[in-house]
Amino acid sequence: MSKLRSTRFVASLAALLLLAASGAAMAQAEQQKLVNAADATLSRFLRDPDMTWLQQNISRAKAVMIAPEVAKAGFIFGGSGGRAVTLARDAKSGKWVGPAFYTLATASVGFQAGISVSEVVTLVMTEKGLNSLLASSVKLGGDASVAAGPIGAGAKSDVVADFVSFSRAKGLYGGLNLDGTVLAISNEWNEAYYQKKPVLPPDILVRMSARNKGADKLLADVSRAAGRK
Repeated sequence: MSKLRSTRFVASLAALLLLAASGAAMAQAEQQKLVNAADATLSRFLRDPDMTWLQQNISRAKAVMIAPEVAKAGFIFGGSGGRAVTLARDAKSGKWVGPAFYTLATASVGFQAGISVSEVVTLVMTEKGLNSLLASSVKLGGDASVAAGPIGAGAKSDVVADFVSFSRAKGLYGGLNLDGTVLAISNEWNEAYYQKKPVLPPDILVRMSARNKGADKLLADVSRAAGRK
């Protein structure tokens, strides 16, 4: 191979590698945006004086699911949907790992009108709840129990459920009931964020074989909140 051809080959290879790296970064951008939004949502809940129960009990949680934006809309027939990230605590080391990406979807029937956007933080309080998230999908209220978290004066209430959910909303709905919601693994988002295929929630939340430095701040903030007494 001549020197000129060799130089052209190296240049072409470098361009392809640069293009691949650029494509990977673009693929991760949407997922990183959700991770950053989840961190902002968590921060708001931890500062909210009405979220005392969440703040006092996050230390007991097996995992935390954060959905920065769940849209609920409808007239008579309605529904809600959004994306969420889940972080789990390793039972042996106590280290928080993740996130794994999920979608939320539910349908409801009732006298409702308008549209509302809620941000939701859900504490996974039991091993059953955490294990249910390792399946391809789980229906809250069916496969695992879910309860609305106590707000304000109800902070000392004793809540027994696999999932305890808290929401903050603006609009015509005062909150968001997750009973009947189906949580499904978002394989495409997990694979895009960790740049490996396949990558499943057990790889992320149990075996800890997938990691992305972009989640370090969120993990640190959850760990700090869970360390509160």
